Amino acid sequence: MRRKDDGHYPILPETRITYIKNKNIRIHTNTMIFSNSTKTSLRILLALIIFSFFICPNVIAAQYVSVKKDNVNVRTGPSKDNPVSMELFEGYPLKVIKKQGDWYKVIDFENDSGWIHKNLVTTGDTVIVNAKKSVNMRSGPSTKSSVVADVERGVVLTKISRKGKWVEVRHASGTVGWIYKPLLWP
Repeated sequence: MRRKDDGHYPILPETRITYIKNKNIRIHTNTMIFSNSTKTSLRILLALIIFSFFICPNVIAAQYVSVKKDNVNVRTGPSKDNPVSMELFEGYPLKVIKKQGDWYKVIDFENDSGWIHKNLVTTGDTVIVNAKKSVNMRSGPSTKSSVVADVERGVVLTKISRKGKWVEVRHASGTVGWIYKPLLWP
C-alpha cells in the first residue's frame, strides 16, 4: 500500500490510517463507533420506545370521539347488561381511555367515566365549553375581535378550523365564531 502525500494510507473509501508517534496507528472513519455500554444503552432505549407504542398507545395519541345521536347510554361496564351511568346527546365529546372488544371506556370533560359501544360514536369533531361560567365567541381569533355570542359552560360546538390558540366553531343554531382553545375540551 502506498502512502499518500498527506501521510494517510487509504484502506476503504471512508477509512484512513495515520501513523502517530512510535508506530501507534489511529484509524479514522466516517462510521459511528460506540462503546459496549453505549450500545447496551441504545438497545434498552429502543426497546422502551417499541414497548411504549404497543403497551401504552393512548398515552402517545389520545383518541377523541363524538356521540352520534341523542339519548345514548353510557354504562358502568362493557356490556348492555351493566347499569346506565349517563345519558348523552348528539355531538357530546369523549376521550377513549381503553378499548375492550366493541366497547370503549371513555371520560368526559368533567372526568366522569363509563363504557359506550363503538357504533354509538364517530371520529371526534366537537368540543365542549369548559370554563367556570361562560365564554365569549368572537368574530375573529383575537380578544380585540367583536363578541358575536356568549356561550355557557357545557355547550357543545362543532370544530371548523384552528389558528394558533384559537378554534373556529359552529353552534347548533348556525352561529360561527372563534373561542380561545384553553376554554374548550378537548
